[in-house]
Amino acid sequence: EADMKAKWIRLAIAKKVNEWVASIDDEALREKVKDNVIVTGGCNVSMLLNEKGNDFDLYLRNRECALALAHYYVAKFKTNPPTNFKGESKQVDVSVREEADGRIKIVVKSAGVAGEDGSDEDQYFESVPGDEAQNQFLDEELGRERELGDATEVAEEAKKAAGGKAKYRPIFLTANCVTLSDKVQVILRFFGEPEEIHSNYDFAHCTCFWDSKTRQLTLPPVALEAILARDLRYLGGSKYPICAMVRLRKFLKRGWNVTAGQMLKIAHGINKLDLSSISVLEDQLIGVDTAYFTQLIELLRQHDPDKVDGAYLMEVIDRIF
Repeated sequence: EADMKAKWIRLAIAKKVNEWVASIDDEALREKVKDNVIVTGGCNVSMLLNEKGNDFDLYLRNRECALALAHYYVAKFKTNPPTNFKGESKQVDVSVREEADGRIKIVVKSAGVAGEDGSDEDQYFESVPGDEAQNQFLDEELGRERELGDATEVAEEAKKAAGGKAKYRPIFLTANCVTLSDKVQVILRFFGEPEEIHSNYDFAHCTCFWDSKTRQLTLPPVALEAILARDLRYLGGSKYPICAMVRLRKFLKRGWNVTAGQMLKIAHGINKLDLSSISVLEDQLIGVDTAYFTQLIELLRQHDPDKVDGAYLMEVIDRIF
């Protein structure tokens, strides 16, 4: 049964990624990314637990692919700017920035996030605005794993099925990722081989992954043990312990368990951080991807561009949360 489920998951992810790749209308970019996609995170967990699925989180094996996709989707987003509540299009100043440490960041000036429907509300990256088609977890027919075939034909079929709107179009932008319609997110903040990507992760259960190059699904034993027991096992080397602490709320609401020892591990990681530095605090909070935290950082920078004023931080938190 476990083998059958793993095969089903592998086929489901392969079909989703094939469709997404086919939707890229830049042939050179399509060829560049098709063998460099890593699918990891919550969608694998949801399928293993037979739960309603999260978005498919797509990572890239190298920086070149991630950067090219960032520019591609920002350009696409600009051609379909978000609207306000009156249905009028509003211009968004959005660009791609290459950080000094080599990371890629989407900068949305004055908002921090931008959505197709004009939304800039508090959003976790697992739950973002979209249309009805986005709520469908998997297509009715999994069938056998299909080849890409003619990309233009596949993209046109997908567009027709979505009522005229192109599938896999960018609908929501944050510093970390591009959220597409139809339950796909392209993560830009991290890239590399699976081991490198997972070095940034907080909990062991999220480390199952599918590789577009090998077409294989990898289910690490430590991840399966955590999933079966619904235990939150913190990865001690995680670079983002504050993100893990905030994410605890979500998992506990879903019935997951966490021991005092695992919470101590998170606290120990936070203790190593210099949270008096705004740049450090921003780097930690950007992984949570909420508009409220983006607003918090903006207000702190206006007060002091470099240092966190503790008293002012408490005041701002009480004001916006």
